Amino acid sequence: MKKEKKAAIQKEGLFNLKAPKGAHKRRKYLGRGSSSGHGKTSTRGSKGQTSRAGRHFYLGFEGGQSPLIRKMPKRGFTSRSKKEYQIINLASLNKIKEVSFTLQILEEKGLIKDKNKLVKILGKGAIKNPITIQAHAFSKKAAQEIKKVGGTIEIINV
Repeated sequence: MKKEKKAAIQKEGLFNLKAPKGAHKRRKYLGRGSSSGHGKTSTRGSKGQTSRAGRHFYLGFEGGQSPLIRKMPKRGFTSRSKKEYQIINLASLNKIKEVSFTLQILEEKGLIKDKNKLVKILGKGAIKNPITIQAHAFSKKAAQEIKKVGGTIEIINV
């Protein structure tokens, strides 16, 4: 009885994986005579733009009607070189009992999501204790507040 169970249990691995049923469709052969079912018009219907060879439409093509994307007003400007900062306020630094803040510590404490992205300290709130903090940018008010209580700021250059 034990031998039967061993035979029934097969080893699983990449060597015996199979594609699920219906994963591979057979190729549709076109233009091979009327008896094939795909002859004459080769499944393209009759007449019109879609039945011709070389029919290329761009995304948003509306059959010759002026496309919606061309009707929409285009406004403003988006800079490709815009820097996006992760923002930290002074009030949130007060909640954490640390003397020096590096990007590693800020990430561990949950103030920033990614230490590899840019960080900016803003001056909302007040700071009570002198701290040393590293960031990519500081607002004028934040820098003044930190220096006023005897702390130091370290700007990280990218």
